[in-house]
Amino acid sequence: MSLSDDDGYGGDSHRGPETGQTRTRLPDSDGDGYGTARRSRTGLSSRNLITIVGVIVLLLAAIAFANRGGSGNSESPSDDSAKDAGAARPTAPTGTKPVTGKNDGIAKGFPKTQQGAESAAANYAVALTGDGMYKTATRREIANAVYAPSVAAARRSALDKVYSDPAFLGRIGLKPDGSAPSGMTFVSRANPVGTKTESLKGDTAKVSVWYSALFGLAGAQSKNPVSESWYTNTFDLKWMGGDWKVTDFTQKDGPAPVGRDQAAASAGDMTKAVQGFGGFTYAR
Repeated sequence: MSLSDDDGYGGDSHRGPETGQTRTRLPDSDGDGYGTARRSRTGLSSRNLITIVGVIVLLLAAIAFANRGGSGNSESPSDDSAKDAGAARPTAPTGTKPVTGKNDGIAKGFPKTQQGAESAAANYAVALTGDGMYKTATRREIANAVYAPSVAAARRSALDKVYSDPAFLGRIGLKPDGSAPSGMTFVSRANPVGTKTESLKGDTAKVSVWYSALFGLAGAQSKNPVSESWYTNTFDLKWMGGDWKVTDFTQKDGPAPVGRDQAAASAGDMTKAVQGFGGFTYAR
């Protein structure tokens, strides 16, 4: 059973505004070419009054349009939320405050919204593929924090069988207690690239998380050096106790990008990077 690690970044750019001026030349005379009487300069003509009123109306309309966007906090699940489930949603800031609670080091208190379900799934993918899963105490804390109470006990038992198996731990270069050999740094980290809501209805949601995984032992004598792989986990989530909890999940390989011709980091540089760069709480 494997749950991997991933990451990705993006950027954007800005274009500066273009400015310009137009000069309008008015006639020297208030009369027209057919000799009509001059209009008084002391008052507004009906044409000028209409122009001023028109400008005011356009200005008010522009202000009203600009205020239509709102704060982005009004999202809530409904029976027809699945209409947008297949569309990719940008992970841009929405103005929603990030979660502040923690449950055994894992973010908690995700809102009952599509965004909240996606953020919960991304954080749970990170927790379930992290190096904490290889230690009995932290593994059980993670299972209790992530899984719904109705399935947590069964999941803890299944996870213990996998992650406590000496043969499995030996194959990946760890000691029987899940620790790394002396002089080595164990790396198991997920870095979500994006999330996708497959369905959202009432108290249930299905969310897929695409991520890259870093896994291996960093060290000069490592026989299992840190490598990268890609996975997609799909989580079945249920809203309970004021938060989203996992009831089940599946994992599949990829999609994996084409690797670039970059020189692999030395064991020392990889160790420094893993120890020096922390992870994220995925909420927006």
